[in-house]
Amino acid sequence: MSAHERFVDGSAQGGGSGAGASGSGSVAAGGAVAGATGGATGGAADGAATSPRTKRWLVALDVDGTTMREDGVITDTVIDAVRDAEAAGHEVMLSTGRSEGMTIPLLERLGLRSKYVVCANGALTLARQDDGSYRRVHVERFDPTEVLQVIHGALANAAFGVEDETGHFLLSGNFPDDTMTVAGEHVPFEQLLGTEATRVVVISPGHDTEDFLQVVERMGLQKVSYSVGWTSWLDIAPEGVTKATAMERVREWLDIPRSRVMAAGDGRNDIDMLRWASTSGRGVVMGQAPDDVVDAGNELTGGVTDDGLAAALDALPR
Repeated sequence: MSAHERFVDGSAQGGGSGAGASGSGSVAAGGAVAGATGGATGGAADGAATSPRTKRWLVALDVDGTTMREDGVITDTVIDAVRDAEAAGHEVMLSTGRSEGMTIPLLERLGLRSKYVVCANGALTLARQDDGSYRRVHVERFDPTEVLQVIHGALANAAFGVEDETGHFLLSGNFPDDTMTVAGEHVPFEQLLGTEATRVVVISPGHDTEDFLQVVERMGLQKVSYSVGWTSWLDIAPEGVTKATAMERVREWLDIPRSRVMAAGDGRNDIDMLRWASTSGRGVVMGQAPDDVVDAGNELTGGVTDDGLAAALDALPR
């Protein structure tokens, strides 16, 4: 079986799921191997009970900079808009770069009972169980050894983090204090090699964003998917894996047409998801997003500090 085959609900499914990955580059980091167990089938029949006049939309929300402000606040205005959209019968879910452990508590905070949750920039999809818990139903993994070696050679002072499917990080170098470092284990760089990763994070504080973009472009990363954050922060996922590929899979499980998808985001890791939604539906870009993110969507709303997400959600059919 090829390293690019994916296992969902115990059966092999070949290749990607129709949404391209911008930033798939050139240094082999191993194949994307996905493992999954049980129960991630969907269909129109298991959707929320919409009124006869309301056609159900699939709504994918980025967390940081979209649903949540930089200071960690989710305003009551946004919470009310999210709950109202779900109450109207729409399938509202989170699609984030965060790990499972950093994402699930936000569902209770938002009052969401989403059928699916996408974490780790598309490498991990969770499904809600009858008891309200969430179980991993699609996991994408890869060996980051080669790409780590390439980046380590190009960015001598960078810090590296390798995340597994449980959200545990192995860290090498100096990371800022946050939840990732609290849950992480500091190890020598060589110990990162040969691990099984769902995501790799690289930060290089010595570069500003534009300089870092140029350095990353010169590295020509291939056989991985990557996105550069607001600062000198690089997220690396298995080849062809983005929020868009995960959301397209969820859309197929739920049997919702492409014309009724909405995605909202503000960062470069949202670009593929915004393009995916914009093709036939709504790709909503937050007002503070950089130009290349704005270009990926087809709708611009207010910034996160102005509750722009709430305004976009309020426009959904009722």
